[in-house]
Amino acid sequence: MDYILMTDSDSDLPFALQQEMDIPVVKMPYILEGQEYLDDLGQTMDYKTYYDKMRAGAQPTTSALNETIYMEYFEPILQEKDLLFIAFSSQLSATINAIYSAREQLLEKYPQRKFIVVDTLSISGPQTLLVIKAHEMYKAGASIEEVAAWLEDNKLRAQAWFTVDDLKYLKRGGRVSPAAAAIGTLLDLKPILTETSEGKLAAADKVRGRRKAMNYIVDKAVENIEDQKESIALLLHADALDDAMRLKDLAQAKLPDLTIRVENVGPVIGAHAGPGTLAFCFMGKKRPQ
Repeated sequence: MDYILMTDSDSDLPFALQQEMDIPVVKMPYILEGQEYLDDLGQTMDYKTYYDKMRAGAQPTTSALNETIYMEYFEPILQEKDLLFIAFSSQLSATINAIYSAREQLLEKYPQRKFIVVDTLSISGPQTLLVIKAHEMYKAGASIEEVAAWLEDNKLRAQAWFTVDDLKYLKRGGRVSPAAAAIGTLLDLKPILTETSEGKLAAADKVRGRRKAMNYIVDKAVENIEDQKESIALLLHADALDDAMRLKDLAQAKLPDLTIRVENVGPVIGAHAGPGTLAFCFMGKKRPQ
């Protein structure tokens, strides 16, 4: 093909899939115990080690890349081919402005090239689902414009419903107040969060107990998935494999024709949501909120 598909590691694209599809990935930075790391999809630091450090009290932070770094990723590709970059939500970071700035400068330098950026309004699993579909179209011979158009038309069908195990991580990030976190912990309240049609993360509801949270998430999948055979679903966990497999069993009982792949929540989402997070991601109806 005369163009390259590319995404960033905030997609939580599984390393095996990245290798299989041969998609270059921008490695997003995070800081843990005073040291900066680049998210290379679990290769430098395995996910269990990362979440064990959080359980022991480490407080990782995330940051954005500047345009110079993006240009270092993009320019070698544009020297040879056109580029379709599948980016994580503009509503979760200002980093997309650096992407646009890098694109503008590089198109001045390589005016013969096409460089399309798709703001997926997603992060993590939903973004990966869009990457997978884009790659299927790419392999089938679709043009860069056709793939970009499909992504724009369908990006709000990529959904995520997730819950956290410990409210202290949301409290630390300012997503819940200290008082709400204390009461929620006392009552064993589990928030249900989702990716909105605006590309933000928002609380959709709260239920009492982990099991009810799992059932709620499955019910949302049943409600929103129209074609079980259209695409795989991703069930992501932050070092909570046993719960992930229980959630998979619950989902498979109600959605027997859906292919569900169990993978990991990466360090960026994990820094804010914490160990024990569970997320169910799928292609379905347009996001309800």
